[in-house]
Amino acid sequence: MTTPHDPAPGSPALPLATLLADPELGLEQIAGPVDDRLIGTAGTTEVEDPAPYLIGGELLLTAGVRLPQTAEGIDAYVRGVVGAGAAALGFGVAPVYDEVPPDLITACERHALPLLRVPVATPFVAIGRSLYGSMAEASTRDLRQISQAQSGLASAAARPEAIPAVLQQLSTHLGAWTVLIDAHGRELFSAGARPDPAVRQQLLDLAVRTMARSRLTKAGRAQPPTAAAEHHAGSRLTVHTLPGRDGRAGPLVVGIAATAQPTVVHRSVTGVATVLLSLLTSPRHALGTDTAGAGALVRLMLGAPPAAVAPALLPPDAPRGGRWVVVHGHRARPEAGPTAAGDGDPVQLAALGTALGTSYLDLDGDALRALVPGGRAIEAEGEAAARLGWTLGFSAPVATIDLPVADTQAERALRRALAAREPVVHHRVEEQSVHGIVNAADATALARARFAPLDSAPPPGPAVLLATLRTWLSLHCSWDQTAAALQVHRNTVRHRIGRVAELLETDVQDPDVRMELWFALHWLPGERLGGATD
Repeated sequence: MTTPHDPAPGSPALPLATLLADPELGLEQIAGPVDDRLIGTAGTTEVEDPAPYLIGGELLLTAGVRLPQTAEGIDAYVRGVVGAGAAALGFGVAPVYDEVPPDLITACERHALPLLRVPVATPFVAIGRSLYGSMAEASTRDLRQISQAQSGLASAAARPEAIPAVLQQLSTHLGAWTVLIDAHGRELFSAGARPDPAVRQQLLDLAVRTMARSRLTKAGRAQPPTAAAEHHAGSRLTVHTLPGRDGRAGPLVVGIAATAQPTVVHRSVTGVATVLLSLLTSPRHALGTDTAGAGALVRLMLGAPPAAVAPALLPPDAPRGGRWVVVHGHRARPEAGPTAAGDGDPVQLAALGTALGTSYLDLDGDALRALVPGGRAIEAEGEAAARLGWTLGFSAPVATIDLPVADTQAERALRRALAAREPVVHHRVEEQSVHGIVNAADATALARARFAPLDSAPPPGPAVLLATLRTWLSLHCSWDQTAAALQVHRNTVRHRIGRVAELLETDVQDPDVRMELWFALHWLPGERLGGATD
């Protein structure tokens, strides 16, 4: 049954307080609760039992022409009106009654129906005109707000950091905390003032339960994306699942924690934001479909060298000789769950692409490699990607010809991050160092000669020994951190470093020797940037 103060769902409505505040009407509430109930329409009736003609949410207007004459009859009249869903009753004094009957006031109080006294000078038609005029103004205002919100969301979706930008716009227009949640209940991105921990946790739990329900099937058919709502200590919590690849609910949810009652504007803005976030987290968005990238792939596969192809992948506004940053990443394996068997990879790829600001990603299980074009500073992007559960290593910005060197830099930065248990490590480039005042050819020759004894090293071979030495020195000669970075036992590290000391005939415990070896490592072939500009 329709509640006494709810108009039909989806129909325009206006708070009763708006009519009471209109000075030209002169309406006065003399009985019933004072609340924020909505009025959907205004109608006049003088029948003995108007209940069969009501649809709910009305301001019912009467002059009492056929009002029952007994208290019992009036009580039955009001009970029937409330049962039919009327929101309020307006009683016009004169010409039938000089004042509102006391029995009607008593009955409206008993049945919690707002009773308005309509003065003699106010015709019923003026009440309807005021109601519908205010509704039209409210509708125009809502449409203007929706249009402004849609424009803001569209602009946010076009930014490099599109997902957090869209969430920020949604938060601003709803006056709420908004969050993107994955299948394990983890917060990926959020915007707005953070609510209490208990509210956040209930919202995350609601998202997980909703995703679990959305994966159920009925009669062999997948359920569509779903939404759910709960309350917590004055907060209204809602979640909306994002569509997956086949139209089913995907492993991502938009969560909203608000303190205000949702309006038509809020629902419309939420719907637009949900669609945009669905597109932004789709595999198609992550991988990109630009013709320049496709053309570069064709040229590469037909034999063009990478240095000749790479400029086609740079942004259109990138300066000539644009630079690149290489990213290596490692993801901690998520806990086992319904979506652990690979279902999250496309979404993870999309979220990573958005966080890093690039579509050039290679996701292989728990390992990531990425190319970020433009050579811009990406500290903030690194932090955003790390929140997705990744440990990341970033190279310095390099020219195309130096991408192999940047690949090595990113790999080593990742090793340091894993060893130090830091989410992000950037390759350090010293602008002013001793390397800038030595002759490059002499330094390279010295490095070759210094490590020449390792060339004939038996298994694990010279490359492994050099990598172990480099990692050990970079981690301040910590056996445990080096073992963690290389994912070997600490005794293996000790054995390899001892083998290096033996082949080089030197004491690696001597700080001067360590400094000399570290300097020489930087000048081995493949370690220094080539300085090419294109």
